[in-house]
Amino acid sequence: MGRATDRRGVLRIDLDAATDGRDRVRRQDTLAVEEPLEIRVGPAGPGRRKPLAVTMRTPGDDLDLAIGFLLTEGLIRSADDVHTAQLCAGAETPNTYNVVDVVLAPGVPEPTTDPARNFYTTSSCGVCGKASIDSVRTRSRFAVGDDPLRVPATVLADLPDRLRAAQRAFDRTGGLHAAGLFSAGGELVVLREDVGRHNAVDKVVGWAVRERRLPLAGHVLLVSGRASFELSQKAWMAGVPLLAAVSAPSTLAVELAEEAGMTLVGFLRGRTMNVYAGAERVS
Repeated sequence: MGRATDRRGVLRIDLDAATDGRDRVRRQDTLAVEEPLEIRVGPAGPGRRKPLAVTMRTPGDDLDLAIGFLLTEGLIRSADDVHTAQLCAGAETPNTYNVVDVVLAPGVPEPTTDPARNFYTTSSCGVCGKASIDSVRTRSRFAVGDDPLRVPATVLADLPDRLRAAQRAFDRTGGLHAAGLFSAGGELVVLREDVGRHNAVDKVVGWAVRERRLPLAGHVLLVSGRASFELSQKAWMAGVPLLAAVSAPSTLAVELAEEAGMTLVGFLRGRTMNVYAGAERVS
């Protein structure tokens, strides 16, 4: 978390304070750090592994981010598919360690780079480089439609406040998304923050992969922003039966949730929520 935030000088303008001469004040402000992370993947052996993806992220939990990305993209199936994963020195001075090197286990196919599928992602959208929706409609090996999870609406209503209370970096910057994994009873299992919504989810999924907790049956995944197609896909790939968001879902997110048998809740704010798919799980 040491590099998750940084300080910058700003000019603070407050029009309501103009009458007493304090409308323009120079001060320090805390910002969320955004830096590129290159993910290199390949088999063991001499030589440099090939760059697979570059994502703009907030430093911290980078190994979880890389492993979660590989899992949700369907490139690995479990922790057994990863021999080693480590942060590597980059070209910057001083070194920022913005490279993760993933060595695949013997027998795991090396990912091929498809020119039609751009793995470069930004912090705002993880799928905006894909050639088509069909290219990211990866089938999960987990049948989330069979998950017997039932969650009272009163429990769901409490989750955003619990998520917000655990967002330490957001308190300092106001500029980070969060993804939180909760039990059926509403207990926070793990939380990750990042400038990118998809990165925050990948960090949660990567943690679950390394902890050998997949599939995440009987759990709720809550995201602090909107629910996009990619987040529905990532939840499905991790075996999450219920995805909730404090903001709106997209049409494709709803369609994928229906296809997967997943429950999708949007506009989870205060005492109200919209259940867009899988309403039988919300009691």
